[in-house]
Amino acid sequence: MPSRFLVSAAHKSSGKTTLSIGLAAALAARGRAVQTYKKGPDYIDPMWLGLAAGRACYNLDFYVMAREEITESFARHACGADIALVEGNKGLYDGLDLEGGNSNAALARLLDLPVILVIDARGMTRGIAPLILGYQAFDRALRIAGVILNRVGGVRHEGKLRAVIEHYTDVPVLGAVHEDPALQIRERHLGLVPSNEAGLAREQVENIAARVAAQVDLPRLIEVTRGPAIAAPPPLPAPKPAAYRIGILRDRAFGFYYADDLDALRSAGAQLLAIDALADASLPAGLDGLVLGGGFPESFMAELEANAGLRAQIRAAIEAGLPAYAECGGLMYLARSLSWGDKRHAMVGVIPGDVVMHDKPVGRGYVRLRDTGLGPWGGPAGRGMHAHEFHYSSLENLPDGLEYAYQVERGYGVDGRHDGIVYRNLLASYTHLRAASNHSWVERFMALVAKQAAGGRRKAAGPAATTREEAG
Repeated sequence: MPSRFLVSAAHKSSGKTTLSIGLAAALAARGRAVQTYKKGPDYIDPMWLGLAAGRACYNLDFYVMAREEITESFARHACGADIALVEGNKGLYDGLDLEGGNSNAALARLLDLPVILVIDARGMTRGIAPLILGYQAFDRALRIAGVILNRVGGVRHEGKLRAVIEHYTDVPVLGAVHEDPALQIRERHLGLVPSNEAGLAREQVENIAARVAAQVDLPRLIEVTRGPAIAAPPPLPAPKPAAYRIGILRDRAFGFYYADDLDALRSAGAQLLAIDALADASLPAGLDGLVLGGGFPESFMAELEANAGLRAQIRAAIEAGLPAYAECGGLMYLARSLSWGDKRHAMVGVIPGDVVMHDKPVGRGYVRLRDTGLGPWGGPAGRGMHAHEFHYSSLENLPDGLEYAYQVERGYGVDGRHDGIVYRNLLASYTHLRAASNHSWVERFMALVAKQAAGGRRKAAGPAATTREEAG
């Protein structure tokens, strides 16, 4: 029987991400097929989890996905895997509403997942027992299959904690991970440094996996989380032939893409061609569209500015009507300039505004948008959609008269009222969308790509030698 479980914690910053990465990598290294998931809107943790497991990590998000979509996505990717590991966000019972309808506990109940509770044990001894008992009693429908103690102070501390838990509770201690600086992944303003930037990411994952494997009882973890085989969901429609060449920024500066969005693009007929905005001298030949995802362009301002040839080609292609979609970091790259502290660098210049970095978030969390009907993808005005944003930058010096694809009903966007700057066939927003039933941006974007291609629009040109097809 396969094993499946949700890794959660008593509170945020308990170390569950590092432990989830270590568990995924350690289990995969032992020949197990591990499928990982991340609850909520997150790009960075899934990048590390995907690297650890050796297969793409998928996000499960109550706010932007219907419950049927969550269960289908989980089943679709867990079928055939030996282990399904879902990493939660925040604490086990934390959520947006009083009833915890979108909490980690709610996700565990929806997917029938036992919970592995990670407890930051610093400064705790006997007090750990009422904490565990309280978490058990708060929701009797939830099964806490085991605890992993984290940041343990030493052998004596571990012994005391184990004795207390075994005396007062019936929850097995599956591991005790001692405080260790080598287990820390470097952080900055948006959380962990993404794995696409970490030059030694693979070595770091292997190092974490070795330490976790030495301090967690992996066979027992597998045993207490076994369950019946997961039934396969209904088959998806057959993917369309890869008829359209879509350039996509994938490098150290840009890498924020949901795995299911990339799947949806391919299924809609996209051949995804990787573009390195830091190093590629030109665009791939014959593009039908361009996708510029999020990332950290502010960390690579000088390198992005130095690659003037590619910036000029991107600007010319968008001016010529190439369908393009940019989110957050992609929007920042398309602006006139990007400033952080006393540094200012020129960017692509398609968007007539200047991006300025701030010390605190400008827009953060879930957003609710309403379609204005002015976007290049078409669609009726008034349609609502759920999404999310997380940016420390603002867009300054914008002229009057810009067209926007969205009205912001919750969130910040560009100015607290609008998001989704429209220019020719470009839509650029701070908001991150999902290819979900509430707003399938992939379907609408690819419809524009197909329409433009059928109309014989001249394709963006560049030497074919720069083409690199994206891996699945």
